[in-house]
Amino acid sequence: MDLFGEAWMTWFAVAAVAAIFELMLPGVFLGFVAIGAAITGVLSYLFPELGVGGQLISLAAWTSVAVFVGKRWYGGDEVESSDPLLNDRSSRLVGSRVIVSAAISDGEGRVRIGDSEWPAYGPDAAIDTRMRVVRVDGGVVVVEPITASAPEPLSPE
Repeated sequence: MDLFGEAWMTWFAVAAVAAIFELMLPGVFLGFVAIGAAITGVLSYLFPELGVGGQLISLAAWTSVAVFVGKRWYGGDEVESSDPLLNDRSSRLVGSRVIVSAAISDGEGRVRIGDSEWPAYGPDAAIDTRMRVVRVDGGVVVVEPITASAPEPLSPE
């Protein structure tokens, strides 16, 4: 493997190309390949008798090591959020007050949540009845009547 006259030069070129593509394309995998190719280039320089098979094994081994180290490095930082339900719309709806927009009969109807309507399951209720979301099953909200003794939480209206 001596595209540029020496094997180590080829590996440094591979590392440079992988690093450039890593910067141009989204993702982080080519950076690990660049690290593996650079280390293989150093080993090829230090040990010129290392054959093509040894160089490829070196590339695979050092790229794997870089991936495992990178996974530990990037995977351990869970960012605490002031709003953990930010991207979980279903969970945000639980506890919300809703208004029945199409009468709930035989357990099915529609409710208005904010400026949209959702299919709903729950006890029979007439139009304009106030209900509370208990849970969300798929794209259907499950509602229950609001009791006078229970405090009403703020809704996303």
